[in-house]
Amino acid sequence: MVFSPDPQLTVTVDQPADETEIHLHPGGQGVWQARMIKCLGVPVVLCAGLGGEIGQVLEPLLASEGVDLRVIHRESSSGGYVHDRRDGSRQEIASVLGHPLARHELDELYNLALSEGLSAEVSILSGPAHPGMVAPDIYRRLAADLGHNGSRVVADLSGAHLAAVLESGISVLKVSHEELLRDGLAADDSEAELIRIIHALHAQGAESVVVSRAEQPALVLIDGEVAQLDMPRLEAADPRGAGDSMTAGVAAILAQGGDLRLAVRTGAAAGALNVTRHGLGTGRPDAIAGLVDRVRLAPIQVDRQDRLTPDELAHRTTTS
Repeated sequence: MVFSPDPQLTVTVDQPADETEIHLHPGGQGVWQARMIKCLGVPVVLCAGLGGEIGQVLEPLLASEGVDLRVIHRESSSGGYVHDRRDGSRQEIASVLGHPLARHELDELYNLALSEGLSAEVSILSGPAHPGMVAPDIYRRLAADLGHNGSRVVADLSGAHLAAVLESGISVLKVSHEELLRDGLAADDSEAELIRIIHALHAQGAESVVVSRAEQPALVLIDGEVAQLDMPRLEAADPRGAGDSMTAGVAAILAQGGDLRLAVRTGAAAGALNVTRHGLGTGRPDAIAGLVDRVRLAPIQVDRQDRLTPDELAHRTTTS
């Protein structure tokens, strides 16, 4: 199950050859994750809230993705954006944030996600398009209710939403080093500093942690030990979406009963392949499978005395 409270309508103007093309797709973190899970051949349920004219367009587009769509219809409008990619880089033309979900709408969406999540082996909690869309406490409660009743929870969150799910405990946390820097959790992007943060996140409630580092190898904590994900470097057509594809690959393998080491290697392969394409959350499963064998987990030796305590991490959160 993928909890995606506010999918967005994405409109992209492109010109790969002589003629201009306009592409309409559903987007947002949870949508891209569900799309990649489907690409990997794993059934997936997407729980979302849709509303307004944008929501009326989004619903059939989401249904055409091949995921099992579960929707609550909201009174306010969903969000979206228009990008121009004709010169090879993305230029934002317009962007509209959806309105925050009302209390009764959140209740309905929560019950929907809880029901579907309790029937799933793995649930992904993906972040809202804007932090103010859904209160962090919704994520805290959903992580607790799913985790306490046997579902493995994978969270791809940052900021207050990340802190909230740590209170409940989760199976896997995926976060980017840019988010750790932005939120004031990491003082810098050095490997030693990120490893200190990883151990502190583990101590606060994340059983395993994955920190993506853009073009640098991701860092992972599995069974209390940190390793680096080494893999061949590929030329990027569009660098966006690698982290979401990584999260999807991890969840897909765990849902099939695979171990976490295979899951993070598959996630790394899915993320790496996604940047060679223009469609976010897309990739050929055979190409991803071919890359998995080239991904290596290289253990990193860490001085146990050089660790950040959970209290020190919490202090950084409250003062950032």
